[in-house]
Amino acid sequence: MESSQGFSIPLEKIKDGRRAFYQYKDSSFSINNQPLNEAEAEQLKSAMLVLGRFKGLPQFEWVNELLPKLDQTFNLSKTDQEIISFDTNIYVMGVEYIAPLFSAIQNKQALNVTYQSFNSTEQQTFVFHPYHIKQYNNRWFVFGKNNAYNNLTNLALDRIKAIEHASYKYDKSVMVDFEVYFEDIIGVTKPADVLPIKIILKAASQLAPYIKTKPIHGSQKKIEETNTSFTFSIEVIPNYELHKMILSFGDGIQVIEPPTLREAIKEELAVTLKNYD
Repeated sequence: MESSQGFSIPLEKIKDGRRAFYQYKDSSFSINNQPLNEAEAEQLKSAMLVLGRFKGLPQFEWVNELLPKLDQTFNLSKTDQEIISFDTNIYVMGVEYIAPLFSAIQNKQALNVTYQSFNSTEQQTFVFHPYHIKQYNNRWFVFGKNNAYNNLTNLALDRIKAIEHASYKYDKSVMVDFEVYFEDIIGVTKPADVLPIKIILKAASQLAPYIKTKPIHGSQKKIEETNTSFTFSIEVIPNYELHKMILSFGDGIQVIEPPTLREAIKEELAVTLKNYD
């Protein structure tokens, strides 16, 4: 326990006749706050070498981000300089539920979830069967089945108040292929019984390089490019996140088609403009 190969714990030895007792010299000590020891660092480096073999392969794009993040977090390359920064929000609420939710999904366990949505003034507790965890826009969501409904639903982790194991049998009756599930949407909201539609957008010329190098959606296709604009299409199911994404570009993007979406965005802009009257 005291060695560098173990946890390097500062211990105090207390003799009691032939017996000896050990206690922390610092009562606030925790191995969770200790840096990696040499053996752990070597094991992590070995794991990174194995993961490195998957770089560039389809469905393993996450490895490109994970490896440098592990390297910098645990200082495996022994450098004092911060080389890379990640777009994370350390203040976001609900991240403490990621580990127990992951475990529940892995072990197929139902949960009692206490939840309070933004639209409700009261908390509610229900049985939830978790299937999948997803991050979007620096927020975390868990998808699963609420016992009160017979359809797939998602919960924002920052609105969860408590979770505990439930005695119910795990129900995966509405589980889906999540790789396919997210293909037709931007974000996490998928309206029921709505099909993807073709949406034509026109971006200002100064915005075009950003749109081309970081496509809004995997279905993005170029239609026309001039000296003043870049017109392109995407095929998605309209949802809340799509509206907010379009509005986030301000005057850099305008909706050309369909007319229903164009009018909806115009109405939202009109409401926004009234806030500045």
